[in-house]
Amino acid sequence: MTRIDAKFAELSAAGKKAFVSYVMAGDPDFDTALEVVKGLPAAGVDIIELGLPFTDPMADGPTIQLAGQRALDAGMTLERTLQLAAEFRKGDDTTPIVLMGYYNPIYNRGVDKFLTDAKAAGIDGLIVVDLPPEEDDELCIPAQAAGLNFIRLATPTTDDKRLPRVLQNTSGFVYYVSITGITGAAEAEAGDVGPEVARIKAATDLPVIVGFGINTPEKARNIASISDGAVVGSAIVSQIAAGKPVEEVLAFVKSLSDGAHAA
Repeated sequence: MTRIDAKFAELSAAGKKAFVSYVMAGDPDFDTALEVVKGLPAAGVDIIELGLPFTDPMADGPTIQLAGQRALDAGMTLERTLQLAAEFRKGDDTTPIVLMGYYNPIYNRGVDKFLTDAKAAGIDGLIVVDLPPEEDDELCIPAQAAGLNFIRLATPTTDDKRLPRVLQNTSGFVYYVSITGITGAAEAEAGDVGPEVARIKAATDLPVIVGFGINTPEKARNIASISDGAVVGSAIVSQIAAGKPVEEVLAFVKSLSDGAHAA
């Protein structure tokens, strides 16, 4: 059982929904990002999604793209991202970390070395948005063999014919992308998302978490009420981009987690 599996078991036993937060590793610099990440569990975050900076983030909107560029400009690399996770783990051995990014940096490092190093750094799961199920032998299957969850995205365009393939080797949870398009491009509506979540849950026993387009406590509550939890990324990254002090960023995160947990 991974930390992700244990967290969902704990939440289920308590009758609670999950709140997942995304931050870009190294944005705006290593030390500030580490301070934010260290503060997330106390702000009510159940699972941390840690963005891996990359030069060509095709699934991300301007907010996340710029966060990645700030991190790269500050010298962030895959190696430094794993170091950040390892630093976090020195004080927290229970909060799950999902590394979210693109395959190129992992491929360049070498899959076997990456998986060994990620596991040692305390990474629990991977979301690699540019590896479809047809490429499962590349990373998904080796990752699961190494004890890491491989989390797949389902979208509004994932029809009933495609869904079984998407779910085939997924573990940890299913990430439902509530809108078509890039991150931060539109707002999620529970009325639209609810039937899609129900359709996915009918096909899997895994928790279904909804992300994209959630930017207020009310939206987090509404989305969590029709799913197993909510993910917020761009709205939090925008606070960091605005130069807000870490304590203000974490207070904003707390308001969102309170919303999701009220569902």
